[in-house]
Amino acid sequence: CFSLLLRNMWSSHRFKSNVDPHMLVQAVSVASNKRYHVGKQAEAGEFLSWLLHQLHVGVGGTRKSGSSIVHETFMGRVEVTTLIKKRRKRGEEAALEILNAVPMANDDAVAVQDVDDRAGSDDEETVERKRQKRETLKTLANESVTVEEETTTETDFLLLTLDIPEKPLFKDDDGGLVIPQEPLVNVLRKFDGVSFCDVLATQQQQKSEEIDGLVVAKKRRYRLKRLPNYLILHLSRFKRNNFSVEKNPTIVMFPVKNFDLSSYVFPEGGKGKVPTEEEVRNMSTKELKKTLKKYGRSDLLEDVVEKSDLVQHCIDFISTSLPDLLSEKYDLVANITHDIPAEVGREGQRNPLEEGSYRCHVQHKATGQWYEMHDLHVRETMPQLIGVSESYLLVFERKGAKK
Repeated sequence: CFSLLLRNMWSSHRFKSNVDPHMLVQAVSVASNKRYHVGKQAEAGEFLSWLLHQLHVGVGGTRKSGSSIVHETFMGRVEVTTLIKKRRKRGEEAALEILNAVPMANDDAVAVQDVDDRAGSDDEETVERKRQKRETLKTLANESVTVEEETTTETDFLLLTLDIPEKPLFKDDDGGLVIPQEPLVNVLRKFDGVSFCDVLATQQQQKSEEIDGLVVAKKRRYRLKRLPNYLILHLSRFKRNNFSVEKNPTIVMFPVKNFDLSSYVFPEGGKGKVPTEEEVRNMSTKELKKTLKKYGRSDLLEDVVEKSDLVQHCIDFISTSLPDLLSEKYDLVANITHDIPAEVGREGQRNPLEEGSYRCHVQHKATGQWYEMHDLHVRETMPQLIGVSESYLLVFERKGAKK
């Protein structure tokens, strides 16, 4: 239904100027077991994750990374380092090592495993010394110690979730809430590759820790290894508790053009280097094809017969698009915001997700004009207003990426 809707939207043979999306809406309701259906508003971030996964499976994608056009377009890679602090008993083996490493009062020290408890085997002083050593061993074995464990894994992502600062608890002099403003670069500190952030343990983890007798504190560090051509940022605004849903109204300011993310990316082999024209001309045919495939431009290999044509394609690509690809600069192409009335959600009396509404900002590539869409209402807007709205989902396009 999604592909049919897109074909109808861009068809030049349609008599009507509008397209009916009800078939897609019904298909989404059935596929999601009515999790997303008409009459109930849901989180756009959760729906987008679900939709991308369904499209990936629908076009024949598998669990293998890059097995569909969805993964090739939106998938990146991140390295996650988990620092775990465990509090547990020292144990008999560790306590025995500590006890044997400490010299005793006299020179004829005897290890605990060599203790002879038989009556009359030694004088009273030696027996008392061995008894104290056994008690010390038991005390050391039951003593709680803190152990740190660090594990590193790599995982793929289709969108990055960012935590934004909390709204203030106190009101201003006029009785209203002070809505803070935070630059996007500050919110992205989670992925700077240096800072550790706290992680809350799930209920399942807490149960397993109680069984093992462990008290666990977790911290994680995120390091981006590869960014996709189209980067989706999800600003986590909604928080659920046992009683209500709260929305964070903090405004996250971001640039619309030339958003530089090079300081947040740590590729495997280091930063890529742009080859010179002379180096390209000295490459073999195999090396030229490998270079184009490395940067996702295998389409330039089609209908190429002579090596001279292949060399010219590589030179044109390297001189025009490759510098932008390696610079990790992005331009905004779409933005989704969520608005609620001033009295809704501020005091926790209503559900801001149900009472609010979504607005979408998209750019017309041919003219560069930005448009704001709210249901059936479409109007022109300025890019300066987009960067200071209550953004919820941001879609960035890499400069020089394949269209």
